Amino acid sequence: MAPSSTGASTAAAVDERPLPTAAPLAATHKLSGRALVRGVTRRDRTAMIGGAKLRLVVLACTKEDTTAIDIASGALVRLRVPWPAGHEPDLAPFDVVEAVLADDPERDDLAQPEAVTPAGLPRHVGTLRGRRVRHMLQRLAAPPDGPLLGFPGPSAPYWEFRGLRPSVALVKAARDPQLLRRPADGSTWVRFGWERDDVWLPVEDRRALRALDASRADRLSGKALATALGFTPQYLVAAVSRPREGHCYKLCTALLPKE
Repeated sequence: MAPSSTGASTAAAVDERPLPTAAPLAATHKLSGRALVRGVTRRDRTAMIGGAKLRLVVLACTKEDTTAIDIASGALVRLRVPWPAGHEPDLAPFDVVEAVLADDPERDDLAQPEAVTPAGLPRHVGTLRGRRVRHMLQRLAAPPDGPLLGFPGPSAPYWEFRGLRPSVALVKAARDPQLLRRPADGSTWVRFGWERDDVWLPVEDRRALRALDASRADRLSGKALATALGFTPQYLVAAVSRPREGHCYKLCTALLPKE
């Protein structure tokens, strides 16, 4: 399983100088791929303390949260970004951002133990591509050694969560994903194989939703899906939602290429 980000903060030095809180895509200076990872102090665990500065590789970005890889520890983190009213989440997969955690990171959600609150909007510093991203994805891919996200079925009551299992997973599809729209309610789902399981998840990936809309089809797979997305999907970000009428649901927040 991917390295845990649920433990206590380590004794590794953390730069507590505050970062600007300008809109993520407003950064004027972008770093090269090598510079994005160079100089980051390696840690066994993510520093989840108020004022800690994290450099992260974005995997998925929704209004609810942004899932990213902490470069220092290699662990998955869920940032509950305080997006301003009228400002849609605008981070893309493999963007690299810097974020400072709020004085109270709000790490008390037992359904989402990886979730933390930043002090402001993340600062976009570049984009990571190629070999470095491939290695990160390969290392983080969840092993199919039990139910996806630790529980069977599409949802679980919020009171059943104890903070002991991950709420987000990077899944490598064993069978090519399909995007489907259900005419009955207009919802969009992704269907894919994971080991022997046939998995269906509701989709909250804005790029995937736009691709399906643009295709004017109710189903996309294979070459048609790759053409609509602009890449062949191989990985998916599966996540547990915040409580919705007392239950937390499994979602797909991003479809990702092999890179």
